[in-house]
Amino acid sequence: MILYEYPFNERIRTYLRLEHLFQHLGELVQRDQALDHHYALTTIFEVMDVAARADLKSDVLKDLEKQKQLLNGYRGNPAIAEGVLDEVVGQLDRCFSALNNLPGKAGQSLTENDWLMSIRSRVGIPGGTCEFDLPAYYAWQHRSATLRRTDLERWTATLAPLAESIHLLLKLLRDSGVPQKVMAPGGQLQQNLPQGRTFQLLRLRIDPAMDLVPEISGNRLMISVRLMSLGDDDRLHASSESAGFELTLCS
Repeated sequence: MILYEYPFNERIRTYLRLEHLFQHLGELVQRDQALDHHYALTTIFEVMDVAARADLKSDVLKDLEKQKQLLNGYRGNPAIAEGVLDEVVGQLDRCFSALNNLPGKAGQSLTENDWLMSIRSRVGIPGGTCEFDLPAYYAWQHRSATLRRTDLERWTATLAPLAESIHLLLKLLRDSGVPQKVMAPGGQLQQNLPQGRTFQLLRLRIDPAMDLVPEISGNRLMISVRLMSLGDDDRLHASSESAGFELTLCS
């Protein structure tokens, strides 16, 4: 099954983008090729660009505290396992403390590294990191994979509190939804959202064998899904076939 996710607000959109970058970063750092480590560095710079939003850190801290208060409200409920609840609340506390103790924005300490910033200023230029532009960076790429990985892990350590916090928040958000099977008659689905709840994320799973791509749009009142197929002209065209998929609304 292919999973598509659609955020209903800018905050969750930013969280998903950062999660996407952190997943790439974690995989690239563990590889051995110099080219993979080059793209690991460019991913670090992308994380710094996304995390440069002034209110991001405070948003994450507020969400961590909100989740902690929400979970503490379940204490004493016989249907809730206290041990599991304590573990999740402990994770929220650790993420809050680690992120709160981080000075400034995520990756701010890296901006003080002139060598890294010289690379960052060139990566946006096509071919801007050639050996004649950045000989010191070219020499670094010829160091052993172990030494390069040690450097990358040191640089990414400053981003770890943000990565762990966003991973936990998105996990709790995703766990709040209940999957349901739905049908899109004629390739289209429109559904009114239940009032009284503020949904933040839509998750859609569809069988890749259908060879269909969902185009999703939505707001606080309703959602719309239009199924598309890729034609021989390499363009997406609306499908008129009825198809089923799994839909989850997370609040």
